[in-house]
Amino acid sequence: MYFLTGWPRRLLCPLRSAEEPFHIQPSSQRFYFALLSETQLSIWFSRPSVLIVSYIESAKAAAQFGFYQKAEWKPDDSIVAVATAKGYILLFDVLGGRDEKYLYEPVYPKGSPRVKVTPGYKEEQCAPALSLEMKKPVDLEAPITSLQSLQEDLLVCTADGYLHILHWDGLGSNGRMAICLTTIPFSLDLQSARGGPSLDMEGVYIRCMEYCVTLDGFAVVLSDGRLGFITPLSNTITADQLQGVWAADVSDGTCVAVNNKYRLMAFGCASGSVLVYVIDTTTGSMQLSHRLELTPKHYPDIYNKTGPVKLICWSPDYSVVMVTWECGGLSLWSVFGAHLICTLGEDFAYQSDGTKKDPLKISSMSWGAEGYHLWVLPYRQERRRQEEQQDVEMTSPPHPSLQAGILQFHFIKSALTVNPCTSNQEQVLLHGEDRLYLTCGDPTQIHSTCDTHLHAHLHSRDGSPLHHNPDSPLSQGLSTLLGHKHWQVVQIHSTYLESNWPIRFAAIHSAGQCMAVAGRRGFAHYSLFTRKWKLFGNITQEQNMTVTGGLAWWSDFVVVACYNFTDQQEQLRLYQRSSNLDNAFASVTKLHSDTLLLNVFRDMVILFRADCSICLYSIEKRSDGPNPSASVELLQEVSMSRYIPHPALVVSVTLTSVRTETGITLKAPQQACTAESIMLNLAGQLIMLQRDRSGPQVREKETPATNKKLLPFCPPVVLAQCVENVWTTCRSNKKKRHLLEALWLSCGEAGMKVWLPLFPRDHRKPHSFLSRRIMLPFHINIYPLAVLFEDALVLGATNETVLYDGLQGSSEPLEALFPYCTVERTSQIYLHHILRQLLVRNLGEQALMLAQSCASLPYFPHVLELMVHVVLEEEATSREPIPDPLLPTVAKFITEFPLFLQTIVHCARKTEYALWNYLFAAVGNPKDLFEECLMAQDLDTAASYLIILQNMEVPAVSRQHATLLFNTALEQGKWDLCRHMIRFLKAIGSGEMESPPSTPSTQEPSSTGGFEFFRNRSISLSQSADSIATGKFNLQKTFSMPTGASAKGRDVECAENMYIDMMLWRHARHLLEQVRLRDLGCFSAQLGFELIGWLCRERNRVARVDDFVSALKKLHKDFFWPFPVIPVGSLNSPLKNGGCRTVLSTQLLKSQSADSLLNSDMDTAPSTAPTNHTWMGGLGQRAKDMDTASSVHSSQHSPQTQDAFLSLLTNKVEEYSIGSATDLTETSSVVDGDWTMVDENSTLSLSQAELEHISMELANKGPHKSQVQLRYLLHVFMEAGCLEWCVVIGLILRDANVIKQMISFLDNPEVPSETVQSVRHGLLAVDAWASADCLGYKPFLNLIQPQLQQLMESTAEQVQPEAFQPASQTSKLSASEGLGGAAVPRVEDSRGVAAPLGLALPSVEPAGVFPRPPSEDSPEQTEEQAEEEGTYDCTLS
Repeated sequence: MYFLTGWPRRLLCPLRSAEEPFHIQPSSQRFYFALLSETQLSIWFSRPSVLIVSYIESAKAAAQFGFYQKAEWKPDDSIVAVATAKGYILLFDVLGGRDEKYLYEPVYPKGSPRVKVTPGYKEEQCAPALSLEMKKPVDLEAPITSLQSLQEDLLVCTADGYLHILHWDGLGSNGRMAICLTTIPFSLDLQSARGGPSLDMEGVYIRCMEYCVTLDGFAVVLSDGRLGFITPLSNTITADQLQGVWAADVSDGTCVAVNNKYRLMAFGCASGSVLVYVIDTTTGSMQLSHRLELTPKHYPDIYNKTGPVKLICWSPDYSVVMVTWECGGLSLWSVFGAHLICTLGEDFAYQSDGTKKDPLKISSMSWGAEGYHLWVLPYRQERRRQEEQQDVEMTSPPHPSLQAGILQFHFIKSALTVNPCTSNQEQVLLHGEDRLYLTCGDPTQIHSTCDTHLHAHLHSRDGSPLHHNPDSPLSQGLSTLLGHKHWQVVQIHSTYLESNWPIRFAAIHSAGQCMAVAGRRGFAHYSLFTRKWKLFGNITQEQNMTVTGGLAWWSDFVVVACYNFTDQQEQLRLYQRSSNLDNAFASVTKLHSDTLLLNVFRDMVILFRADCSICLYSIEKRSDGPNPSASVELLQEVSMSRYIPHPALVVSVTLTSVRTETGITLKAPQQACTAESIMLNLAGQLIMLQRDRSGPQVREKETPATNKKLLPFCPPVVLAQCVENVWTTCRSNKKKRHLLEALWLSCGEAGMKVWLPLFPRDHRKPHSFLSRRIMLPFHINIYPLAVLFEDALVLGATNETVLYDGLQGSSEPLEALFPYCTVERTSQIYLHHILRQLLVRNLGEQALMLAQSCASLPYFPHVLELMVHVVLEEEATSREPIPDPLLPTVAKFITEFPLFLQTIVHCARKTEYALWNYLFAAVGNPKDLFEECLMAQDLDTAASYLIILQNMEVPAVSRQHATLLFNTALEQGKWDLCRHMIRFLKAIGSGEMESPPSTPSTQEPSSTGGFEFFRNRSISLSQSADSIATGKFNLQKTFSMPTGASAKGRDVECAENMYIDMMLWRHARHLLEQVRLRDLGCFSAQLGFELIGWLCRERNRVARVDDFVSALKKLHKDFFWPFPVIPVGSLNSPLKNGGCRTVLSTQLLKSQSADSLLNSDMDTAPSTAPTNHTWMGGLGQRAKDMDTASSVHSSQHSPQTQDAFLSLLTNKVEEYSIGSATDLTETSSVVDGDWTMVDENSTLSLSQAELEHISMELANKGPHKSQVQLRYLLHVFMEAGCLEWCVVIGLILRDANVIKQMISFLDNPEVPSETVQSVRHGLLAVDAWASADCLGYKPFLNLIQPQLQQLMESTAEQVQPEAFQPASQTSKLSASEGLGGAAVPRVEDSRGVAAPLGLALPSVEPAGVFPRPPSEDSPEQTEEQAEEEGTYDCTLS
């Protein structure tokens, strides 16, 4: 409602004076403030906040009259009455300046457009010059306790028990009347009031009094602390016509303030609470409405130490009340008790180091114009003490400006406070005195859910209106309304503000992109699209109108209810947004009576007028003229004077489609769009007038459109009490009818209420006992300012504070005692409250329909969780047994949703362990829920249940369930979960020993030992020889340690680790049996499984290959590796026979045999590795050597090659466009391939056939990532000595060197003969399969034929060599899966392609080496290979 912002401003009095002001009294319009000190009366102006005139009493007069005490203004601001200590009333005439009308002039820089743009520019921006003249004083001969101004009279209460009525003008003897309090009869209500005067009024006087216009009476606090209300029985105030009513059982009243709009009387008490009373209309007795008090929950330190209430101040619009106590502090409540701000807690009360601040004690306070400021006079001793401190600190005398300390607190308020027609919008609009705060996003942001920072760049689009669809004012979308906590702040145009301050009304368009504001005169509007204000071009038009009933938007028109000064007439005007702001473009309708309120519903305008009648108008767009305009037509008038005692009591008026008989709307849903009823907030009572459908119903089709008469309205019905705001929408949505056809009420401290429609399910006949609607109350933690209907959210705002330490010190000024205040957007879900209320009332079916309609909301799981959580906390912590617990009902309700399992476990983990038994007694055994999760494959939720089982069951049970989950997670490749499960199982093991799980001091070489080695040692494809040697050494060190944790003495850990290892081994065996090498690699890399060690052990068991062909096919499929193909045209090409003309130097061809590479490597590598003479050691070393084979090119090769490397960069590019060849790959750069071995003199020319061959090579190669993964696996299998797998991977990579090397190893006597047989049979099978189904493999098999022959000869049985003859060149390519089924791969990189024919083609690396890394010239080539599920840590460095 109202929010504090910034720091308070300090106003300094220019006059040097020893006296401190202690009382402030505003004039009726709050443009002037009278300040009193002991002998001084000062008049201040509101904007600018400056001193106008000061009257200083002479010492002689001061001795005669006594010091000043209180002041009161005459309603027309022409006289100020001052009460003095010795019982005198001093009257001062306030006179306008004679010659110089204005005191202060604004000074503008030269050339500023503002200078004298308007004729009366001074009066709009400068304080008027006034003077004060004292009239004859009136002596009342007794101390004066209270002053109260009426229209023509001044009421003065004195301490001798009299009530004096003085006439403002004729203050002689004839204008005076005194009424003795003892003559006024007091009783508990007006009905029993005829018993004569009360006897206990002797010696009692009125301590404080305030007149309430709408109740026509005086709220009084008597000197003995009792509270009363005195009402005149006739129009004149005379002794025999006054009647008083008590408030029962209260005797500690201190002060009073009345609220004219809501007919409330707020009495402050010595206990520190404020009692708010209403007058019962039937009996006339005083009834307690609600209390305003600090709660021990929020203010535990101070709630009972505030002292008596000192002052109560209602804001000018009566929507909030400010309270201060004797001990200091300020607290703000909404009209029906919602607490908004208090300066006795949090950052207001404590410094950042935790020390307590003294609260600010206040001697007087007053709201400024329209409630934008609170003027506060701090208590005198406060300032004295501060100045003494400053005197001590400063050697020079204090600055004279420290004399008058007026603090001005700044507020921004919701547009609903004065212009309630904005309540049918879904935006929050706040306005300060010179700016607007909006929640809606930018127009550029409506369609995107991006982060708001992106939109800083989009503002430059000077927007054409980007309405989604002008006809449907759709919900703005959660992203724009909830994306962040910041406001969109729009500064109000200064030209408009200077002449029309203060802003009285503000309204926002339903799309949230246009605003309008109205000040003292005229109005202005702003568009977020153009970021421009539109003001009246003609200043006299602006000054000739004042907005009286508010502003609203309809389509692209601003609807204004205003008073025209020239015609002296009320008018309803519509101005088009896009045309200039000028009366020439306005549509004007004359009105008969003053408009107090205005609202818009679809194409209708509803006005509430000062004669208590309601008018309905229809608006229609007309596009016949040059400018679009609107025509307004009166539809209906409804007189409400019978029901409304005073027009000022109507807070808001709304047209809605809400009505009680929702059963009818099922058959005719189109009626839901019509204006069915009027909602009237009458001083907090929500009154509903429905259309009267009891008469004969005429079917709509039969009546011609012209004479269609609107139905009359039924007599009003009261729906709710204590209502502050009402929200309803005119949209309809069949899926969310509950939410869109409901009526939302904000009821102060009682929270919110929703009047919800109840629908029969599936169009069944409604139950006769089921009412059509139900009113459900619920509490929320924020003050509601807007309701998002479909999104089931309430939007609000809240005050936040920021402490600034830099300002602290002993000499800090008063305003630095306060933190800096900001206003933040908030939002809250309310759906769980409504569902719970429906379940409490046994309306589960309605709750289910409502919940299902909202199940698509992103926070719906959170709603269900909140519902369980709130009910659980209440019931499980209740001290009394609950007769009818709600939790089982809620649990049953939640099982209707697929999120049931998740909801329960999330809720359990957020509540304390002590409540779990109660929760699971209602929802079911956690073991069963765990099993349900496993069946539903929801492993993450199952893992959460494990934690609950661990706490509620014995370790054996949780281990059993954990093992189940671990196996399932392994099977599904959920690696994160697997890692957690390993940790969990270890923790259970240590828990069984009843000792906390201890962290081992050294890394255990169990299931993670070997993993650390691989994890941290990325297989860099360009290691230098040194790093390889050390890597080899580390590996050997790792292998030399035992695999189990038996080295540790801890048996439990050993058993636990063994248990986990067994499961991991079992899974690895399972993967290898199913030829899932890719999954095996992931499994090893992710879980740190020591793959090499395990494979060594399994070398002759599961790590065998039974069927080479099916293994090869499976690898092709798993790694997305295409089957090689041969282009039909090239079957007879010279390439087939190896006769291709090669450009590469013969030196490279020579060096390309694996032997020479490996030999050169062996010679140059420093032999730091421990020598190992077994074939395994040699194999390991060879594998490492192959790793570095490519680095040999750059570092350890012959000089010719090094020269060749430089040649490309200096080559003349004009002779040949290298681009055409290199562009075949997406990512290769020129430096990347082996193009570099070109002689400087030769030109690079490729035939068509060669180009074709290169492109075929690229087509036959799989994704780069797969290649890296296969190389990694090859490396692992070599280390482990699994030769069969090495051969299979060598085949798929078509890497002749691997095959040659493996076959040479088969000669080693240590290799078992079964392995040799297996490789031989496998290669034969592959050859047979290639001949039949996949001819693409034949060139490669031909290339390695010598080795195959050698293998055949070495075995006992000799095989006919014809088997390895090349396939006949005329053989047809069969359309097997080898050719037809292979997808063309994503060509990612040309590095490391194996050449099937063994020929050094330009883009092909030397066969059998790991891809050479890109040279330093192209760093952008470096890429980290990330697996989808995790990472193979093979980085290409």
